[in-house]
Amino acid sequence: MPLDPSKLRPATRLVQGGVQRTAHGETAEALFLTSGYVYDSAEQAEATFTGAVTHYQYSRFANPTVKMLEDRLCLIEGAEACCTTATGMAAVNAALLSHLKAGDRVVASRALFGSCHWIVSTLLPKFGIATEFVDGADLDQWRKALSRPANLVLLETPSNPMLELVDLQAVADFAHQAGAVVVVDNVFATPLLQQPLTLGADIVVYSCTKHIDGQGRVLGGAILSNKKWIDDTLLPFVRNTGPTLSPFNAGVLLKGIETLALRVDASCRSAAAIADFLAAHPAIGRVWYPTRQDHPQRALAAKQMSAGGTIVTFEVVGGKAGAFAAMNAFNLIAVSNNLGDSKSLATHPATTTHMRIGEVERARLGITDGTIRLSIGLEDVEDLKDDLGQALAAVARVPATRAAE
Repeated sequence: MPLDPSKLRPATRLVQGGVQRTAHGETAEALFLTSGYVYDSAEQAEATFTGAVTHYQYSRFANPTVKMLEDRLCLIEGAEACCTTATGMAAVNAALLSHLKAGDRVVASRALFGSCHWIVSTLLPKFGIATEFVDGADLDQWRKALSRPANLVLLETPSNPMLELVDLQAVADFAHQAGAVVVVDNVFATPLLQQPLTLGADIVVYSCTKHIDGQGRVLGGAILSNKKWIDDTLLPFVRNTGPTLSPFNAGVLLKGIETLALRVDASCRSAAAIADFLAAHPAIGRVWYPTRQDHPQRALAAKQMSAGGTIVTFEVVGGKAGAFAAMNAFNLIAVSNNLGDSKSLATHPATTTHMRIGEVERARLGITDGTIRLSIGLEDVEDLKDDLGQALAAVARVPATRAAE
């Protein structure tokens, strides 16, 4: 008898969830690399377009490989429905623009990924949508901003790159009283460490490019919510605007997701150890990691998350010159603006991911010229410590004149 996937544990769902085998009985999920589908008759085609029968119509609308990925993501997230997109930013954009119209109002946490910040600060106002930023950790600011009607709340927790947390249950309560839906970017936590829908969120978005692929191969995004919102609000927008995930990328993501639990668990353990290692180093001014005793929101992290995540953020003494000296001295860790990869990656947010939000906004978020975001991969943690140790030795060799720049 077939197993009920909802009764399986998360690691099993990651491997078995959503599989639809063809008559050939393949073990790996089949790649349906097709743009269109044929019908048995003109009558069946007509019935498909009217919705009278269920039949694949066009891969911009649905595809069997993509459907397997969406079903598996639903099982992991505990969501009723999922729609995948070509990229993570396509997921954020579709979730917002499908729901909003001119005259609506959005409240967002200030600590957003650079492109998400641009959508809220620059794109939405062009369409007559009012926007307001608040400091995500400050519940008084959320309460005040949501004391009057709003239509949508956008936040990420932990935030990119400073790992600020937002109290999801409290903000969701404020938002719902204001008439808003809550959209949570859950990329840093992954669906394994935090499930926003159980904490009051209405919509969860992912860049599948990150941990879900986890091996730096393909782009992809996902939006999860209740079936009515997906069917009535999101799908008409996605099907008619076309930010469609390719079947090939869906197939790669399906294989990547099979090892998600193993990879995230290993990277979390290493990240916690790396955070402690960095905190004791004289070239480091400060370390941010959600489960460390010195994280200002450690109690909230323990409440919302099952582990601290795969990202460690730290500040190198000597500002930009010190940060660049350390990054240029890495032998094992690669310099890249990606994250959630099996390889450890470092980026300098002030000059890459958060460059365009401006110096003033970076200062408000706590992003300094010495800030480095480190995504921990699957290397041996002792090798990572060795690489960080020798790279940070280069910071001491930065001339004082350069460090002051």
